Parts: sequence; C-alpha cells; structure tokens
Amino acid sequence: MSAPPESTRVGWSREEMAQRAALDIPDGSYVNLGIGMPELIARFVPKGRELIYHTENGLLGMGPSPAEGMGDPELINAGKRQVTVVPGASFFQHPDSFAMIRGGHIDLCVLGALQVAQSGDLANWSTGEPGAIPAVGGAMDLVAGVKSIFVLTQHVTKHGDPKLVEACSYPLTGVGVVNRIYTDLAVVEVTPHGFQLVELAPGVSYEYVAERTGADLLPIAEGATK
Repeated sequence: MSAPPESTRVGWSREEMAQRAALDIPDGSYVNLGIGMPELIARFVPKGRELIYHTENGLLGMGPSPAEGMGDPELINAGKRQVTVVPGASFFQHPDSFAMIRGGHIDLCVLGALQVAQSGDLANWSTGEPGAIPAVGGAMDLVAGVKSIFVLTQHVTKHGDPKLVEACSYPLTGVGVVNRIYTDLAVVEVTPHGFQLVELAPGVSYEYVAERTGADLLPIAEGATK
C-alpha cells in the first residue's frame, strides 16, 4: 500500500489533528508536549479551559511558537523550537523538571509515534536499523511517570505502512502505556480488547481506516460520536 499524493489526502490536517486532541485534555491539566507534531497542540486551548504546558528543558506555562522574527532565541522548548510564555509561567533546572515527571505530577503527555501496538506498547525513538539515530530524549521518563499518554501521529507511514499494529517491531519506549491515539483518519482508544474506534475524521469511513490499521479495529460503539 502506498501513501496517497498530498492533493488527494483525506481526513484531518496536522493542525486539525492537534486541535482535536486538545479538545480531550481536561481543564486544569498539566501537559507535556512531545517534539514534532504534538507541539502544535499549544496553539489550541479550548475556550473556557486552562491547560498548563510543561517542557522538560525547564518551563511550566509554555505558550505557542511566536510569529516569525518575534521570538527570543533563548526561549525554546525541548525540541529547540522557539516558544512563548503565559502569565505566571515559571522556569527551573532540568533535575526539577524531571522530578515533576518522575514524581507523577504531570497529568498528560502527547507524543509522536513510529508504532503503537494494540496492547498500548509505544515505539517512538528508533527504528532499530543499523545507522539509525536514536532520539529517546525524555520519552521513557514521560511514559513511565505521566498519568495519561496520548499519541498524535499519521495513521500510516509515508510508504503506506500501518503505524497502529498488533505488536511493535521497533524498540519499545514503554509497555502498555498509550491510552488514546489521534491520527489524520480517526481517534482510536486503546482498550483491554484492542483498538476501539472513537471518532472518524470527516469523509472517512470505518472500512477505509480498518484497511490501514495493522490490527483488528473495533467499530465505533453505539451512541458514540461518528
């Protein structure tokens, strides 16, 4: 299976995926955003909610990236991307930041993924191939210490291979850690029975998603959002 050309893609854009994930973050949550696509979530705080974003290089109260040319080169997140701060933000050293993570003080983390298994196993730091550049960062600490883990990722690779699979073939970041997955095609819950479809992106059918999922996909439960 090959990935469709950009002009014929269906489903949510990267920004729409981030906005959809933000809707499920409870008011008042302390949230760590992983490097890459998850960083986009900082742009989308649902109206009427306060979300406090944490970055492991030492900032609590992170805002979205600044407009081009308006940022401070010394104010960056863990991915070296310039960010802003919100009123009441605080700065601290690395050990304090990881004490927050390891001590269970962060409510939710949103990470990217190479693969997610139907059991909730996550692989997101290396393909394990010879010459692959490892990039574990703080991900292993995050999946071990944070209360809930969301994944934000494309449903398939650029070659069309499923990212949601029966079992991960890449080195694991954590075992049984993922709670929910947000892709360009759907929202998927990880349950004791495997992948459970929660919501379809506009114009996307269950059959289309199931064909691109490398494990059984339970259909949307009766009465759920479609």
